[in-house]
Amino acid sequence: MTRPPISALLAQRKVICCVGSGGVGKTTTSAALALRFAVEGKKTLVLTIDPARRLANSLGLSALGNRETRIGDELFRAAGLKPHGEMYAMMLDLKLTWDELVDRQAPSPEKARQIKENRLYQTLSTVMAGSLEYMAMEKVYELWRTGRFDVVVLDTPPTANALDFLHAADRIVDVLDNDALRMLLGPLLKASRVGLRLFALPTGIILKTLGRFTGQDFLRDLAQFLVAFEGMYEGFKERAGEVKHMLSSRDAAFVLVTSPNPLTIEEALFFHRALASDGVQTAAVVVNRVQRDPHRFGGPDSVPALREALQLAQIKDGGDPLLSQRLARTLAEQSTLADLDRREVERLERMLSGVPLYKVPRLRKDVHDLAGLWQIDQCLSAMQE
Repeated sequence: MTRPPISALLAQRKVICCVGSGGVGKTTTSAALALRFAVEGKKTLVLTIDPARRLANSLGLSALGNRETRIGDELFRAAGLKPHGEMYAMMLDLKLTWDELVDRQAPSPEKARQIKENRLYQTLSTVMAGSLEYMAMEKVYELWRTGRFDVVVLDTPPTANALDFLHAADRIVDVLDNDALRMLLGPLLKASRVGLRLFALPTGIILKTLGRFTGQDFLRDLAQFLVAFEGMYEGFKERAGEVKHMLSSRDAAFVLVTSPNPLTIEEALFFHRALASDGVQTAAVVVNRVQRDPHRFGGPDSVPALREALQLAQIKDGGDPLLSQRLARTLAEQSTLADLDRREVERLERMLSGVPLYKVPRLRKDVHDLAGLWQIDQCLSAMQE
């Protein structure tokens, strides 16, 4: 089956989420997609949450922050590209994005200050499970709603479970609006409003028992946290619902990124099933770092043929073993690896029947500029069968 260029497949989408396990090339795939759309005339943004700064490195930048950085014309010229649009990049700052959300949702600046000074909020906004995924989608939703960019490409956090990413908003809202905690901490919540007086019985006995294990300061922080967020739960719930609606709309597309390694192929299949169970369709699959088969390009591969080629090139066939023998062994090993990769890609394609699959061969060197990203894009944009 002939596949159109991936940019044509995604041309009508405004939000593209590159998903998959870690170490499979999501960051470079995301940047390559954004680069292609910028060259074609769109105003694009690629957003990463990767603190390792792989996106900055792949774009030839020294650093990225929580504000959009425009990719300069000089970087395009160095890559021999003439974009008809604009390309921006940014790296999510988890704490700052949480603070901005609180500032928008809080009924007053004073209420926002109380929340941001709370120690439990500081934990929630930095290290709590699901917080990173939730804020990534919050930032994408904010950018999508403003309409300042024609397309936003998200380099998602590495995770083995797609549902962790899709349901992060639900988990965060559940923490903020926990009825069980409110029943348990009822007297303390009341005390928080009038100066945290002594707990009332009988719930006070439970609280004091909990306090022996957690500490009174923890309970006081928890109560103050819940009090500070009171009246904001509905706003958070509504926002989470809007984010989920955006992800399931025709504006959004999920691109599953993997590699031909058997383990990552299994993770990709699991990811695809998890997305499908949540009503999300995989728009395309990208298999990165596929080993090239040296035999497909022809040329000498036997020891005698390689010895003759070396002589014609005036290269000494020396060493122990001989250079021609080492070259023949290397070509045989590469051919074996290419055959293994081919089988894994074919298995993935059979299992994901109907989902367009794009292969990106293993490059000679790491991507560290727009020229390298354009190499990846050339593979994604070529007609594939």
